[in-house]
Amino acid sequence: MNASLIDRREALRRATLLMGGTLSAPTIIAILNGCTAKPTLDWKPVLFSEDQALAVSSVADIIIPATDTPGALATGVPSFIEQVVKDCYTPENQQRFLSELNAFIEGSSGQFGKPFNRLSAEQKIEYVTRIHNEAVGIEKSRPENYKRPFVLMCKELTLSGFLTSQVGAEQVLQYQAVPGSFEGCITLDQAGGKAWAS
Repeated sequence: MNASLIDRREALRRATLLMGGTLSAPTIIAILNGCTAKPTLDWKPVLFSEDQALAVSSVADIIIPATDTPGALATGVPSFIEQVVKDCYTPENQQRFLSELNAFIEGSSGQFGKPFNRLSAEQKIEYVTRIHNEAVGIEKSRPENYKRPFVLMCKELTLSGFLTSQVGAEQVLQYQAVPGSFEGCITLDQAGGKAWAS
């Protein structure tokens, strides 16, 4: 068998055989966890801590993953989110966003036993989906003194950042430089079948 084609399980099996079959469960878990790629940032956060920036990046990527078009990460949505929170939010709303973000990061410990940034990709998707669905359920009833939770604030900012990016405007929405021609009384299908970016 070619050494470059060995997967983690095969490498673990061979290591166990070399050591006489005496790898403890914690060692096996450490080896398997050590094989996952550590998330990195491709932008330098100013307002967010590194943990906060990684969490925002992961959530944005879950909301708009790369498909046949680039996703939220490739279009710079996480840095857009930070810039909006830093430059456009009032100090009170900035603080609320950051405290909601911190609560979101630590909230996964109850379900998975570790903070959000240490979860596997599948666990992150499961956690974000659960938190999102709970938040949507609460938002529908609009209780008194309701304030949007982090996941819904992040979703709104992710969509705004993506749809106002060049990729979002030109590849996802229809785009025509303004001023363009005016055509009244046409159906959406005649207009190209997509909503307009401008």
